[in-house]
Amino acid sequence: MVRINENYLRLAPSYLFSEIARRAREYQAERPDARLLRLGIGNTTEPLAPTIVQGLHAGVDRLARRETYSGYGDEQGDSDLRERIAEVKYRARRLEIDASEVFISDGAKSDTANIQSLFDPYAAVAFQDPAYPVYVDTNVIAGRERFVYLACTEANGFIAPPPTDHVDLIYLCSPNNPTGAVARRETLRSYVEYALAHEAIILFDAAYECFIRDPALPRSIYEIPDARRCAIELCTFSKEAGFTGVRLGWTVVPRNLDIDRGNPRSVHELWNRRQTTFFNGASNIAQRGGIASLTPEGLAENARTIDIYMENARAIRDGLSSIGLTVFGGENAPYVWVRCPPGLDSWAFFDKLLREAHVITTPGSGFGAHGEGYLRLSAFGHPENIAAAVASIREKVRL
Repeated sequence: MVRINENYLRLAPSYLFSEIARRAREYQAERPDARLLRLGIGNTTEPLAPTIVQGLHAGVDRLARRETYSGYGDEQGDSDLRERIAEVKYRARRLEIDASEVFISDGAKSDTANIQSLFDPYAAVAFQDPAYPVYVDTNVIAGRERFVYLACTEANGFIAPPPTDHVDLIYLCSPNNPTGAVARRETLRSYVEYALAHEAIILFDAAYECFIRDPALPRSIYEIPDARRCAIELCTFSKEAGFTGVRLGWTVVPRNLDIDRGNPRSVHELWNRRQTTFFNGASNIAQRGGIASLTPEGLAENARTIDIYMENARAIRDGLSSIGLTVFGGENAPYVWVRCPPGLDSWAFFDKLLREAHVITTPGSGFGAHGEGYLRLSAFGHPENIAAAVASIREKVRL
């Protein structure tokens, strides 16, 4: 009899966002007249920029003509898109990334899950705590057991220092999901120095870099000298260009990472091997939209949409602060991290906001042990809905 992969049984019974959806459905069944206001999942809501829509239409039109039709593309991604990412996202910032080091995917979440398959199943892995659940869950599924959790607390500004013991892989997310905290240059430098000293790899999730407003804050790990020797960066069009449903992202795997010296084949080569085996490439239509999003017109239009979300974040911060809640984040990230009132844990405060204000949030405990006692509120939403949710909390919640 075939046996299942029992590592799945080590996972929590329900994925965080599935549990949130279940509770929301049950409450809606109890109160069918209630209008639920969502400050929960980080799903974009504003329409695609006009330039992107034109690019997507052009991609469809190419498939409608015999002379321009294309089937499978390169598994690594459209060469024009790879070059555009290398130029706009890296070389324009004086970061030396070659287009051949950029791999196009159907989103950062997929690559974040898949990239760990390149490494030893017995590797010791460090995670920020709290952290996006995919990091931990996919390593559990892979059978890893040697985990180190880096406590991100109010005391350290929700950006933990590097581990003191040896680890092999380090997951970093900046701006951080869920806390909204952004790692400063000196902090990232300390991680790069640690990784080089321990021959470790940093897996740097930069999905929210486009929301950073402070020019002093780094938007890429490669802004740190020598990071090319020890870091892989994962990014996405989901939040910057509204591609949560279109699905498009990229991963930068530099050539000649330091760990390559002791291995018969490079990490870059192995990732290419993995992608050509498991992946037939991102949608060629989506990639035309990605190219359009990185034109001057597309970038300007996306920036205006990002301004909407960041104004939402300001409204959430100001509204919750005005009723005495302690809030963090929301200044260089689309997430606001809220401390629960005394006597309430994360799920209790979630239920309180749901029942009293009809507002759906995300319990911090779902992101790890150090997320207990907090909620994550998302600024992704139409401004009028964000305003209604904030007003409902201010008017109806008894603290």
